[in-house]
Amino acid sequence: MEVSKILHMNSGVGDESYAKNSLLQVICLVWPIIKEALEDFWSTQNIPTTFTIADLGCSSGPNTLMIISNLIKQVQQLHKDLHNKPFDYQIFLNDLPSNDFNTIFRSLPNFLEDLKTQIGADFGRCFFNGVPGSFYGRLFPNKSLHFVHSSYTLHWLSQVPEGMEIINKGNIFIDSTSPKNVVEAFYRQFQKDFSLFLKCRGEEVVIGGRMVLTFLGRTDEYPSNKDYCYCLKFLNLALNDMVRERIITEEKANRFNAPTFRPCPEEVEAEVLKEGSFIINEFQVSRIDWNFYNIEFDASNVFVDGSYNFAKGIRSVYEPLLILHFEEAIIEELFYRYRQIVKDEMSKRKCEFVNLTISLSKI
Repeated sequence: MEVSKILHMNSGVGDESYAKNSLLQVICLVWPIIKEALEDFWSTQNIPTTFTIADLGCSSGPNTLMIISNLIKQVQQLHKDLHNKPFDYQIFLNDLPSNDFNTIFRSLPNFLEDLKTQIGADFGRCFFNGVPGSFYGRLFPNKSLHFVHSSYTLHWLSQVPEGMEIINKGNIFIDSTSPKNVVEAFYRQFQKDFSLFLKCRGEEVVIGGRMVLTFLGRTDEYPSNKDYCYCLKFLNLALNDMVRERIITEEKANRFNAPTFRPCPEEVEAEVLKEGSFIINEFQVSRIDWNFYNIEFDASNVFVDGSYNFAKGIRSVYEPLLILHFEEAIIEELFYRYRQIVKDEMSKRKCEFVNLTISLSKI
C-alpha cells in the first residue's frame, strides 16, 4: 500500500468531513508547550525579519488555521515587546497531495481579516504556501524553517509492513492477538519513518529552531493493553462481524491493515536521541476523553451523544482508506455497527486517547 498516494481525510465541509469532525485535536492541551518553545526561541536566537512556520500534516479541519492563528498572535506579542517594526510571516501548510487544500485556501481571506481585527492592521504580511508531499522526505530548503508544528500525523506510517495479510489475520492493526513479529514489524517501520522525518527536518530547521510534535500514542511498552488503540479494535470487531455474516469476504478483510503505529514515550525518545539532530526540551503525556463533546460544551446543558460524534470523527479519518479497499457499499453498515459497539463500551467505562507531545530544539 503506497500510503503517500492514497491517504487523506474526508474532504469538503459536509457532515462526514474531517473539517467538521476534527475537534479531537484539543490544542489547549499542548499550547503551553508551544508557547514556551516560542518564548525560548525569542530569548535565545537572533530574531529574523521573516518568521517561517511549517505545519506538517495540516489536513483541512479548523485546527489547521487555529494553530497558525495562535502561533502568529504569540509571535507578534513577543516581537512587539522587543521591536515596533512590521514583521513578516512565511507559512507552509504541508500534507499529502490528496489532501483537501482548496478548503484551506478558500478560508484564508476571512482568516487574515480576523487576524487584522484581533492584532491590528499593521501586524505585518503573511505569505501562505501549500506544500504537497510526504514529510518522510525533504520538503523545504536547507536551514529555512524557524518553527515546525505537527499534530496527530506521525502515528501514520509511510507503508504497512509486508506480509501482514498472512501473519496478522483477523486484525486490521496491532492487537493483543497479534503475533510478536507483527508488533516488531510495525515498530521497525515506525523507527525507519520517524528517523527519516527527524533527519529531513534536521536539514531544514535553522540552528536553534523549534519543533513541537503531538502523536497519538500509548503508555505501555508492549502495545497490547487497553490504552493502545481501542478505536481501531472496535472497528476491527465490526468488520469481523460482517465477515462472519458473509457481507465481507475473509480474504478481503485479511488484506486490510491500517498504516499506523502508536508509540510509547520511550520509543519516541530513543529515535530522537539516536538520530541526533535535535535535543528534547519537554515531553508531555496527556489524555483526551472520547466523550469530549459533553466535556467541552457542558456549559450549554445540552447532552450530546458522544458515541455518535466519536464514530463520525473516526469515520472522517478512515473512510477514504476503507472505501478504497472494501468499496463504498459497506461503509454505512460498517459505521452503524461501529457506533453501536462504541456506544456500548462508552456506557461501561471511560475511554480515552493517549497523546504524546514532544518539544525539540535543533542543534
